[in-house]
Amino acid sequence: MSVTNTRPSDHSSAQDFATVFARLKPHMAELDVFLRKQLAAFEPEIRDMADYCIDTSGKRIRPALVFLSGWQDDSAPLSDLVRVAAVVELVHLATLVHDDIMDEADLRRSKRTASREYGPEAAVLLGDALFAHALHLAAQFPTTEVCLAVSDSTRKVCAGEIVQTLRRGTINITREDYFRVIDLKTAELFRISCFLGSRLGGFPPVFVEDASRFGRHLGIAYQIYDDLADFFGKEKNIGKTLGTDLISGKVTLPLLVLMDRLPVEERAGLVEEILGRRAPDMSKRLLQMHETGVFAAVAGEVQAELVQAESALSTHIGLAPVPMLMQLCDTLRHQVGSLRAIPGV
Repeated sequence: MSVTNTRPSDHSSAQDFATVFARLKPHMAELDVFLRKQLAAFEPEIRDMADYCIDTSGKRIRPALVFLSGWQDDSAPLSDLVRVAAVVELVHLATLVHDDIMDEADLRRSKRTASREYGPEAAVLLGDALFAHALHLAAQFPTTEVCLAVSDSTRKVCAGEIVQTLRRGTINITREDYFRVIDLKTAELFRISCFLGSRLGGFPPVFVEDASRFGRHLGIAYQIYDDLADFFGKEKNIGKTLGTDLISGKVTLPLLVLMDRLPVEERAGLVEEILGRRAPDMSKRLLQMHETGVFAAVAGEVQAELVQAESALSTHIGLAPVPMLMQLCDTLRHQVGSLRAIPGV
């Protein structure tokens, strides 16, 4: 099977995605039950706060990667896959709580962020509690492999967030810097989800390695898409506060491309906004992005990562997880394309 074959239509991609997640419905239901049971482990004083974060409205991409990478058939999911899916979801939720504090975001999954609901001081500790419980669950596996892998990935995710935070409000960022940060803060959890899913699913080491590479490239592609959506999306469609990157001085790929393509005098104004010396003019920057072809350039980077993700699995087409994992790539292509179709963009 060629990894550069003709793409299906957007309608077909959306249907494929729905089909994949319909097959995962029993798995997600078991995950929800498992996560709800974890609330009892939290102290009564913060149980409602943890419950506020452990909702069922998210896309649950990382748990889906665990289940799909360990997929054998339509039978009930292995208990180990459910537990490790909960681990990666809790780590992810913790990072979201912390992200929203730093971005001063109001919305997450179409409701108030934990920071807005409980205040940033309590929210940062709530994120810490979610991290701690994730590692507690990982430590309950009979070997130390899962806990070692999850703790290593958690450190990398936090390192990526720290580096990004320290670089806010500065323009001394290269494309290499940008890709390094998203590799750590986003792609690492995608990678470890695929690693643990395929490992606990009992697949051969060569597939575990290649599934991990798939997850990494899919994660990089997803973060680039997310950064693109911050400028070209609509809050009602994306479900979170948008426009926070420029406002918070976070230089992402759309801004890097725009700076490269603007005339010197126009670039100086954008730099002032990134440095926080001038209020961001989002309408102007969006217009400039249209005029300079930023969308197409950044969307091309998403596509390049997706091709690499598909290539990682190209020698394993006969294995049960591969067709459904491949469909996730087409789904992300569909999501990128849908940004362009939003009226007014």
